Amino acid sequence: MLWVKSFHIIFVASWFAGLFYLPRIFVNLAMVPADSQAERARLLLMARKLQRFSTLLAIPAVLLGLWLWWGYGIGRGTGQAWMHAKLLVVALALGYHHGCSALLKQFEAGQMHRSHVWFRWFNELPVLLLTAAVILVVVKPF
Repeated sequence: MLWVKSFHIIFVASWFAGLFYLPRIFVNLAMVPADSQAERARLLLMARKLQRFSTLLAIPAVLLGLWLWWGYGIGRGTGQAWMHAKLLVVALALGYHHGCSALLKQFEAGQMHRSHVWFRWFNELPVLLLTAAVILVVVKPF
């Protein structure tokens, strides 16, 4: 079980690294002047590659988490309300990841009209999600 838990933590941390950095690329994309096609193309390429890589990291993170939950029974049984809250956080993180994919498609289509300030705030959400998940798993407040 410790091997599964270790790899789960590694994949979650790696997935979240992508969730931390991709919106930073969006900040830069939102600031690109209209006449700077080369810069825009370079940032879009970086964003596409990071999105794909983050998705590949999210899959084993979720599968290993399910293995821990279903296979080893972590978080099951009475007095495990923290796990329900953590599963909500995971669902929100997956939704955020999906939202990043949708935003990237809007950038690629030239249909993004949000400001770099909006993306700076958007960039803070995965920090809050990771903080909540870690506190729920370690502290188990309920």
